[in-house]
Amino acid sequence: MARTPVGAFISGCSGYALSDAETAFFKKANPWGLILFKRNCESPSQVKALTAAFRAAVGRKDAPVFIDQEGGRVQRMGPPVAEWRKFPAAEDYGRLYQACPLHALRATRLVARLLAADLEAAGITVNCAPVLDLPREDTTPAIASRTFHARPEAALALARAYMDGLMDGGVLPVIKHIPGHGRAVVDSHYDLPVIKASRSELEAHDFQPFAGLSACPMAMTAHVVLEAIDADHPATQSKRVVRDVIRKQLGYGGLLMTDDLSMKALSGTMAEKVRASLDAGVDMVLHCNGVLPEMEEVAAAAGPLRGKALARAKAALRARRKPLPYDEKVALRDLEAVLKAGVKATA
Repeated sequence: MARTPVGAFISGCSGYALSDAETAFFKKANPWGLILFKRNCESPSQVKALTAAFRAAVGRKDAPVFIDQEGGRVQRMGPPVAEWRKFPAAEDYGRLYQACPLHALRATRLVARLLAADLEAAGITVNCAPVLDLPREDTTPAIASRTFHARPEAALALARAYMDGLMDGGVLPVIKHIPGHGRAVVDSHYDLPVIKASRSELEAHDFQPFAGLSACPMAMTAHVVLEAIDADHPATQSKRVVRDVIRKQLGYGGLLMTDDLSMKALSGTMAEKVRASLDAGVDMVLHCNGVLPEMEEVAAAAGPLRGKALARAKAALRARRKPLPYDEKVALRDLEAVLKAGVKATA
């Protein structure tokens, strides 16, 4: 019996182990990848077993497993589990950069390498980081602490170091939220942000870090309306943003995925969200909440991964390399330095 083609979606799951129904769904629908959340992470051995079970279900040893392991407020694997360290928020690297840029860049790369070791050991091959958004005074708290720096050149340098550290550790990065989420003043988990900046302002500022990291294997879209470019559609579902800005202007040629379709920023049924995103030119849709009926609706609407999207997906996986050796003691020392920088700034 012929196997179902790989689906153009990444799925979540509900708990620490796959249920019989989830296993059957993954075998039938064959999503390209799996994404994990805190509800899926109890211990290193448990996560490793979960990632192995997913790959067995879809029948692909290289099937990517994703996680949001940025550090700070977005860290799915962490304390109180003894084997998982606390990692800094992106803004803490920026504070260290203010004191000593060279130390900050070295520390960022080494700490990301340390973080990658935790992920790779658990069978996780993709981290949805770094965040390239640029913060402002009124940026929503859902984004602000997750950003490296308000200056494009500093944010780019730190994000590149973070990305290199992940790849040194055998973990693929995903830059987000392209082409920029930093001006959002509401949380896109619950509302649709509308950004009123002019196109020239966006080009001179918000877009710059993404243009600088356009060679990254994967990128995640922003659920925001950029009023100066397309006032009628969120960036995730806008042909003008995806094709004219992300692909042409920013020169991004890698795999482009949506942010989570179960967020409230997007309207319509799940199938409508999927179709609108793919019609806009996004390669892959992301569905995170682990609700099986929604997963089935996403799979049916997404269809198979094919054409340019399939080629980009294959290229993204080829970019992953074996972990390089590193000095864990030095990495731990730099981790402590970054955490101290964050503590000083908030004291």
